[in-house]
Amino acid sequence: MAIPSALVASAAVTRPIFEGMGPVSKAVFYAVAAVSTAVFAWGAWHRARKYRMGRAAGRGPAVRAALSRRLHDMAKGTSVSRGNRATGLAHFFILWGFLVAFMATVILTFDTDVVRGVSRLITGHEDSFFHGTFFIAFTFVVDTMGFAFLVALVYMAVRRGLQRPWRLGYDRADSPAGGYSRKRLVEGDWVFLSLLLAILVTAYVLTGLRILGQGMPWFSVFSPFGRAVAEALSGAGLRPSQAVTVHGVVWWAHAGLALAFVAYIPYSKAMHMLVDAVNVLATDRTATLCLPGPPSGTGHPGYREIPDFTWKELLDLDACTKCGRCHEVCPARTGGAPLSPRDLVLDLRQWVDTSTGGRTLLDRERRPAPVGPLAGAGVRIAGDVIDADALWSCTTCMHCVDICPAGIEHVPTIVQMRRSLVDEGAMGPTLQQALQNLAAQGNSFGRSARTRARWARDLGFAVPDARKQAVKYLWFVGDYASFDERLQDNSRALAGVLHTAGVDFGLLYEAERNAGNDVRRVGEEGLFEMLAEQNIAALRQAQFEEIFTTDPHSLNALRHEYPALGATYQVRHYTELLAQLLESGAIVVRPLGYRVTYHDPCYLARYNNVIDAPRRVLRALGCELVEMPRHGVDSFCCGAGGGRIWMDDSLLTERPSHNRVAEALRLDVAHFVVACPKDMTMFSDAVKTARVEDRIGVRDITLLVQEAMLP
Repeated sequence: MAIPSALVASAAVTRPIFEGMGPVSKAVFYAVAAVSTAVFAWGAWHRARKYRMGRAAGRGPAVRAALSRRLHDMAKGTSVSRGNRATGLAHFFILWGFLVAFMATVILTFDTDVVRGVSRLITGHEDSFFHGTFFIAFTFVVDTMGFAFLVALVYMAVRRGLQRPWRLGYDRADSPAGGYSRKRLVEGDWVFLSLLLAILVTAYVLTGLRILGQGMPWFSVFSPFGRAVAEALSGAGLRPSQAVTVHGVVWWAHAGLALAFVAYIPYSKAMHMLVDAVNVLATDRTATLCLPGPPSGTGHPGYREIPDFTWKELLDLDACTKCGRCHEVCPARTGGAPLSPRDLVLDLRQWVDTSTGGRTLLDRERRPAPVGPLAGAGVRIAGDVIDADALWSCTTCMHCVDICPAGIEHVPTIVQMRRSLVDEGAMGPTLQQALQNLAAQGNSFGRSARTRARWARDLGFAVPDARKQAVKYLWFVGDYASFDERLQDNSRALAGVLHTAGVDFGLLYEAERNAGNDVRRVGEEGLFEMLAEQNIAALRQAQFEEIFTTDPHSLNALRHEYPALGATYQVRHYTELLAQLLESGAIVVRPLGYRVTYHDPCYLARYNNVIDAPRRVLRALGCELVEMPRHGVDSFCCGAGGGRIWMDDSLLTERPSHNRVAEALRLDVAHFVVACPKDMTMFSDAVKTARVEDRIGVRDITLLVQEAMLP
């Protein structure tokens, strides 16, 4: 259709805002809008007051550094679409559809209440920019984006109501005494979704009625979906005069729904629309890599009351959308432990709201007695609100943090509550014994420090002491690779490979201590600081250019925790060094031709993004790598992290290591390759317990390199 420019610029190309409404009707609308705004402001003020109770989080630098990247991820829906493109696309259109609808409301309000009102006072007649070309562009954008918004909401309703993905269910990981009901959480989800659907449906019916009542003006083609509704209504026998009458009724229904939704936001799940953007921007991944210390000035380690939390952690609680991603991937929950990251956040949120007089209409769990999240103020956070067994079940694998689209940081909060448990002595005997061994001997085995390097005696060559002789590489071996007799052959194999390749490396011998990574994640902050200080003192005595380590947990401590204590080193994993040696020709190998799968350690892949190096090694060895469904940053935890390797796991119905071995068995591979001493321990035990040694063998990647090496 050719559109004359004069017509496009015409003031007639527009639509009335308060069509058919007199002064009284307008006054009623503004009065209701004022009440809606006041109710919203009251609820938002209560939320803001809650956040202000928290400590400073020091997130300014992190926000500024990551602002552009996180805005880019939010705009594309990258974090939401991970693992489910359809859901990510739906959230993309929901986000932008809502923003377009909000901006459209702002534009109309500015034109109606500012431009027209001010011009009427100054010139005596109303001016407006809401016509002509601007109106046509506005109409097209709002109409098309609104329809995409509507389709996305319908998809989400079908997904929740008919497809019913398991992770959207609200069954708890534990079984509280007396039972519980989460019916209100389900009701809250549907009220939120239904309100948005009703607002959009009435908006399109309203548009169709207006277009039909105006006699289908030519410019209504720029509202294609609204015009389609008008044509459908006309085809159903509705006359223009009737459309005008019905339009007034639907207008009030639409306005009432919209204003009710505005008032409902701060008292419901809808609040996440406001806080998620702030929470994602304030998220700092390094807060999990290098844990924040205990709250200062409180007189107690760990969290015991609401002011112990930072404002970011309190914001985390309201940011949760209950999407279930963390619940789905958690190895503790998968193994039958009483921990779910989602349950933890929802319980803390309800307890904080209950303790501070927060107002939540739905989204609340109900129990017969005021316990757990219903307890209110005056109880222990760790032990009463959140069960101690749930806190001790965490492997600190960080999968919950990594996969959360709302930027929630579960692990630091769990560790802070563990610190309270440690302070109270509320821990199992095996963990207590491990901590005593670490304090006395610097290792969890309780062995004399003098025996740490005994595994190196029969190598056939001397490994230099880096404190006495300058070396290029300092090998930080770690406890398990040093003391566990089942793993010492792996250490000897790596030493032999490096020696044959002409690598100049040395050890700290008895001066090396446990790096303290898991000690800190258990919640024993004082012991972590002691171990770190002892290691730093030994490292300062040594002469080296670079550190490599066998243990991904030690890698994380040396790379991320120690710099905060004033000790910064170049640190890498031994697979990175092996990959370099293979690709440079320092190690010459024959192709093995094995069909293998590889397990990514959490502290290597997710914490430190070392994903490609082990695969480069396997490619250089001529192995056929068959990836497990969960690999890379989505790897499934072996169950050893966060000090769990020192704890009793009898409460589990299935150990994470058994779950992982079962996943590998479905691939029809001969070798289960690992690159972490703790993984070697966990998976070897799992294979033996399952009695599948004849079907699959657990092998450290070093042994494959040793086997493939040519003289």
